[in-house]
Amino acid sequence: MVQTLEKPKTVTLPRRRFTREEYYRMAELGLFQGERVELIEGDIIQMSPVSAEHVTCVHRLFQWLFQVFNDATVRIQSPLNLGDSEPEPDIAVVPGKAGDYAHAHPTTALLVVEVAQASLEYDREVKAPLYARAGIPEYWIVNLDGQCIEVYRDPAPMGEGFGYRSRRIYLKGEQIAPLQKPEASVNVDELLLA
Repeated sequence: MVQTLEKPKTVTLPRRRFTREEYYRMAELGLFQGERVELIEGDIIQMSPVSAEHVTCVHRLFQWLFQVFNDATVRIQSPLNLGDSEPEPDIAVVPGKAGDYAHAHPTTALLVVEVAQASLEYDREVKAPLYARAGIPEYWIVNLDGQCIEVYRDPAPMGEGFGYRSRRIYLKGEQIAPLQKPEASVNVDELLLA
């Protein structure tokens, strides 16, 4: 007699989520020495290594956004305090002056940008809902392998979580501009590597 096996059930194991204070304390104790990590919904996540192409793209974006947002602060790979999460997006344009954040990380942003290669699905599936939940009005994923920029706007509750109601993909040859600065458009080619 042949017995048909049922699909194995997924077992959910209890997880120990960390607070931002515990996360900082572990960093002070040197537990993350030489590692790139960030706190996402109480979990400590190892960040992907960055390639030379990634770094070059981040710096291109920074230089352009620094000129565009002269009334805000453009930060590179710096923490955002989003409650139980402290992501370190590649670029965050935050309101105010840099000195406004001398004693605490920003709790919001006008625009967040992630440059993606190995992290593309993570940036779509984990980071987008996280930024939407925080009410960040605009989120860009610069997809280096796809040679395009994914623009997410209009954060809102969706199903059991959060997401963006609008998603548009900008290809080479097209103009792109931040929601907060529509007059400051640039050709996508200038932000991507040739």
